Amino acid sequence: MAFTNEQIERYSRHIILKEVGAKGQKKLLNAKVLIIGAGGLGAPAAMYLAAAGIGTIGIADADEVDLSNLQRQIIHQTKDVGKPKVESARETMEAMNPDVKVITYHEFITSENILDIIKDYDFIIDGTDNFPAKFLINDACVMAKKPFSHAGIIRFQGQLMTYVPDKSPCYRCVFKEPPPKDAVPTCKQAGVIGAMGGVIGSLQAMETVKYILGVGELLTGYLLTYDALKMQFRKVKLPSDTHKCAVCGNNPTITKLIDYEQAECDGVGL
Repeated sequence: MAFTNEQIERYSRHIILKEVGAKGQKKLLNAKVLIIGAGGLGAPAAMYLAAAGIGTIGIADADEVDLSNLQRQIIHQTKDVGKPKVESARETMEAMNPDVKVITYHEFITSENILDIIKDYDFIIDGTDNFPAKFLINDACVMAKKPFSHAGIIRFQGQLMTYVPDKSPCYRCVFKEPPPKDAVPTCKQAGVIGAMGGVIGSLQAMETVKYILGVGELLTGYLLTYDALKMQFRKVKLPSDTHKCAVCGNNPTITKLIDYEQAECDGVGL
């Protein structure tokens, strides 16, 4: 694959990096990344991945753009209110970088369709806003042996971790099962500062790029937390003994995907 003059100029700041170079940029252009959720996390992640030249980006979301989304979901504009989020996101990404092929899934991700949707992608980003979706994405990625980035945000706080098959604990190793209904405030109840999505969603994009390039240290085996009010990051080591995990352990007890009851909006990944 030979770069055009326009591509050499577009990706010049990548190409001069020794960790990327022309070879690395070609890896990015050949990569396929799926973003589940075109909201506060998925929006900045999608924009940075499109700008980076990820060749194929899938984006899945069943919702339409709402005025209250615009405080944090920067991929959408006021003119997009009422439009499917995946279409608004696609238009923004394609306008940003014509190299990128965007595949949209305007549907809910469920146990019935997730394995078929994720099968062709190299890396998955969990940008969802509820616990049932997060456990579903984790379990599907473990079963399909797909690496993914988990993240969540609420108020002025955020967290993220990266799962790589056979190399790190999964989400269920850390959080065994969804919390009881009403145990965690919804985003409408708790709120979230808009820029939190930018901070954590951008870190998800960074983890994705590092995984594709095969450079640096991923957040495998660690949970990174961020407190914006204290301007404090904390890297928490996760349990390394994962053989008893219900989904990724040596003798898994969860062998079928589960659609847990879904609240309107839980306080993670808004």
